[in-house]
Amino acid sequence: MQPNRYFFFRCRRALPDGGVKHFPPRGRLRQNSRRRIILKTVSSGGWRRWTPALLLAGTVAGATALHAKDWEARARALVGQMTLQEKIEELHGFRDRAHQRYVPPIPRLHVPGLRIANGPAGVGPADDIHQKPATALPAPISLAASWDVRLAQRYGVVIGREARDLTDGLLEGPDVNIARVPQNGRTFEAFGEDPYLVSQMAVAEIQGIQGQGVIANVKHYLANNQETDRFTVNEIVGERALREIYLPAFEASVKKGRVASIMAAYPKVNGAYCCQNAEFLDQVLKKEWGFQGFVTSDFGAVHSTVPSALAGLDLEMPTGKYFGSALEAAVKSGQVPMSVIDDKLVRRFRTMMQFGLFDHPLQPKPIPARKDGKEALRIAEEGMVLLKNAGDELPLDPAKLHRIAIFGPYAAKAMTGGGGSSHVVPLYTVDPVAGIERRAGAKVKTDLADGKDIDQAVALAKSADVAIVMVGDRETEGHDHPLTLAGNQDQLVEAVAAANPHTVVVLRTGSAALMPWLDKVPAILEAWYPGEEDGHAVAAVLFGDVNPSGKLPLTFPKQLGDLPAHTPEQYPGVDGVAHYSEGIFVGYRHIDARDIEPLFPFGYGLSYTTFDYKNLRIVPSHVSLADDSKAAVAVDLQITNTGKRAGEEVVELYVGLPSTPAIPQPPRQLKAFAKVSLKPGQTRRVRLRLDAHSLACWNTAAHRWNILPGTYHIMAGASSRDIRLQGDLAVGPGT
Repeated sequence: MQPNRYFFFRCRRALPDGGVKHFPPRGRLRQNSRRRIILKTVSSGGWRRWTPALLLAGTVAGATALHAKDWEARARALVGQMTLQEKIEELHGFRDRAHQRYVPPIPRLHVPGLRIANGPAGVGPADDIHQKPATALPAPISLAASWDVRLAQRYGVVIGREARDLTDGLLEGPDVNIARVPQNGRTFEAFGEDPYLVSQMAVAEIQGIQGQGVIANVKHYLANNQETDRFTVNEIVGERALREIYLPAFEASVKKGRVASIMAAYPKVNGAYCCQNAEFLDQVLKKEWGFQGFVTSDFGAVHSTVPSALAGLDLEMPTGKYFGSALEAAVKSGQVPMSVIDDKLVRRFRTMMQFGLFDHPLQPKPIPARKDGKEALRIAEEGMVLLKNAGDELPLDPAKLHRIAIFGPYAAKAMTGGGGSSHVVPLYTVDPVAGIERRAGAKVKTDLADGKDIDQAVALAKSADVAIVMVGDRETEGHDHPLTLAGNQDQLVEAVAAANPHTVVVLRTGSAALMPWLDKVPAILEAWYPGEEDGHAVAAVLFGDVNPSGKLPLTFPKQLGDLPAHTPEQYPGVDGVAHYSEGIFVGYRHIDARDIEPLFPFGYGLSYTTFDYKNLRIVPSHVSLADDSKAAVAVDLQITNTGKRAGEEVVELYVGLPSTPAIPQPPRQLKAFAKVSLKPGQTRRVRLRLDAHSLACWNTAAHRWNILPGTYHIMAGASSRDIRLQGDLAVGPGT
């Protein structure tokens, strides 16, 4: 669609007999200069904004929000024609030699099958027994490190479009679980430790996925924060921590992202398995938040029939162990009302109709490998975090180099992603050495050694102009991991650094890592799991073709004892119970409250240029609130690129809420951010906004959000520990 062009469309309504009734043109669609979809209806005569997520990919017929009541009526009419056996068959997945992530069709009633694919980092394992190749995007933790919501939406567009091209109607992602413990084996799959950052990235990615006509499936609801004992652990989490840390990303996904499905997780939360936890599935998700989509189970996460059915679980995966014959018997005996069964089916059918899966079956198309590969490259580049650059060791200048020595177990092959169900079979890969050789040019000799023989590595390092050591980890679903690098990687870094003062360490980790050699190397680049374009992305940053702008989405601790969950009772739990006794003090909230010096703080990241912050203004500087009414505060500042290179800076806005013994608060909490692109010498004005929710905390006595009167400290900076500007906002009671 072109800006301000108008499109006539025809309304369509499906009839119970399978026919479709067409109505005359009743309105017009346009896309304005901000790429928002605008609808004008004849009846109202006014313009109403619709987000692209409500439109099926590329067609004005996708304005299905207009027909919500029609889809509801059509779905109910369809369910009314189903036998009990047919209903039961549609409440669980089906698995055989040809299918593994699949809900079967009902040909008699023209109900299509639903093909499901995993998708946090690209289209992963799907209905097909033999996984099909797709674009291996950088790990989601890398996307989070970009702090770029526009990039997150593009990430979702790539995954959603490729899922559609592979005829998968539902994509299991994004993963929005908080990085409570960096040892979690799936930290790489999600967006870090801060609920606001996670929420912003999740909403944007969901809009990208669903804008392609594919159902997003936010996971894992709720508090799936460790892999150790994940099937059985009972997590005891306080109400405030749930509301302020572990629920916000799911709430934002529902209310702002309008996600169409949610996956219930494995663990127990406060004594009840997630798939039968009525408090969170029915009361919070469906009633309080008004979630209109459907709830699937994680694979094998269901532990009961009647409790799960009554709690709000809508679809058991991958088979019908509990929602098969056992559920049919429960309905016949009256333990589960038919109305409960019908609601589950209406929710899913209505959603599938809205996404066009009933009337427009997905057709296989070839994936545009090179086009999507370019997207993967940019995301990888934007997510890399420069952790150290003493003496301006980076960027490298090929004109001054004759020989580069590359070491380490992660140097030879592209690190396309972590292990487990999120693994993507890449369409192609660019290995690290190949990327560096191509960028350095034919005049620069490149040597590679895996580093197993440290004496050999030392000799090679001494002969090179620069030594690049690539170390990392291999995180995977099903296992947590230590933050220490495996094998002899730490010893390799120290030995090479001692042999060559120009040593650059490239980290390929899915989470934080301990670095006993930090003071012995001049430069460190966190590349995460860069995806299929690994070699090109790393080379672009090392040689300065791309100015690094990533910021850490989680704290890197100096030692395990500095982490908030550092006792066995907290993690991984004792006798099957993990106590979240740190409450809201997760990640940097804990580190800052206890004044612990981190290895690298949350939000940290260097650049090849420098930035100056000035002229902070808070408007208004005083707000009066009656009954926690809405507040709108603008925080303005100026940022200038004071260096010699163009670059991007993430301006991070933190708020320090009034702290009391009854409601203790961390020194600062992230409440807004903006990524700003600046040429050398350029100054830009940045405006960040705070709303009522930015100032609120959870009142456990009243079970609601409250804004307390007092002084709120407003802080803008380059990380949680690098505050450049600050001021105060006075909040008083209303009159």
